[in-house]
Amino acid sequence: MVHVNEKQQQQQQQAQPQAQHQQHLTAAAQAPTATRTESPLGRMLTVIECPNTQLQYLILDCPTESTLGFYLHEFLQMSVYAVVRCCQPTYQAQRLAEHNIQVVDLPFKDGGIPPLNIIRDWLQLVEKVKNLPLDEKSNKKPMIAVHCVAGLGRAPVLVAIALIEMGMKPLDAIEFIRSKRRGAFNKPQIMFLDSYKRLLKPKSSTSNYSLSSLGRMFKFSSNHSSSKTDQ
Repeated sequence: MVHVNEKQQQQQQQAQPQAQHQQHLTAAAQAPTATRTESPLGRMLTVIECPNTQLQYLILDCPTESTLGFYLHEFLQMSVYAVVRCCQPTYQAQRLAEHNIQVVDLPFKDGGIPPLNIIRDWLQLVEKVKNLPLDEKSNKKPMIAVHCVAGLGRAPVLVAIALIEMGMKPLDAIEFIRSKRRGAFNKPQIMFLDSYKRLLKPKSSTSNYSLSSLGRMFKFSSNHSSSKTDQ
C-alpha cells in the first residue's frame, strides 16, 4: 500500500509542471494585445498652428531609445520634416534619418533662454520649412517637432519665437501656447519673450489675440503649474 501511494505522489508531481505550463500558455493567449492607447508617450503631443500661415509645430517631451518607435509613428502620421533637440541627445538620430526626418541639435541651458546663435539657426530652419511645398499625402506643410526634456520650457520658447517672428505679439504667443500646453514657460522666459525683438522682417504685424499687460500674464501663470525640473 505504501508503494502505491508513493507511485501516485510521483505521478502527481510530474503532472504539476505540465499543468502550470499549460496555464501560462492559456493566460498568454488570453492576454490583450498592445494597442496605440497603451503607448508609453510621456505627455500629450501638442500641435501649435501658426496663425495666418500653414506652418505647424509639434511640442513634445524627450523620446528615448525605448520609446522612439512610438514617437516615430506619430512623426510619420503628422508629416514631421525635422526634429529639434533642445537638450542632450537621448536617442540615435540615425533612426529618424532612415525615415527622411532631419534631426537638428539646438541645445541651451535648462530653464534658460536661447542664445543668439541658437535663435538664428532655429529661424533658418523655420524659413526653410516655410518655403517647402505641401506634403503630397497630407496636403499640408511639413511640421517641425521640438522637444527638450519635459517640453515645458526650452521647446515652447523656440516655438513662441517663431510665432512672434510671424507677426504675433509676444504675450499673445505665450498665452496661445499655454492654452494648448499647460505649464509652459517660467517667469524669466516670459520676460525674455516679452522684450524679444524680431530678427526677420515681418510681412504683417496683424494679430488675432490681445493681452493688456505683463502683470496679467504672471497672474495667468499662477493658475497653471510650471515645471522647474525641465524648462
